[in-house]
Amino acid sequence: MDIIAQLQEHASAIAYIAFNAAGTIQRDAPPSQLAQDYPKPTGITTEALEQPKEMATAFVQAVQRFDALVSALPDIQGGEEAQLKRIAELEAENEAFGQELQRELEAADSELNQIQELFDMATDNWLQMKPP
Repeated sequence: MDIIAQLQEHASAIAYIAFNAAGTIQRDAPPSQLAQDYPKPTGITTEALEQPKEMATAFVQAVQRFDALVSALPDIQGGEEAQLKRIAELEAENEAFGQELQRELEAADSELNQIQELFDMATDNWLQMKPP
């Protein structure tokens, strides 16, 4: 798996953890007391306090793995102009390869047509020589 795919996978994992953490906090948050004459909400359980801590740890670890992958990326050299020049070179190279592949495809199609014609001629000759 290339580094870009790994970065995408880790970004998805970070988003997954963040959304789950927000949902868990929302689910486990105690209700607010709207007026003094309403009873006080019950306290948060120990489990409800531990789960966000675990999620925060998982989030930090996922971000650290993402940062490690980002730091493994090669450095950008030469600035924007050099990058644009390199892109233009790669596009020209891609175009040349595309033209070469097109020529090879046309040659292969031509050869296939010749082989099919020879096969048709051979089968016609064989059928004509075969006694009824």
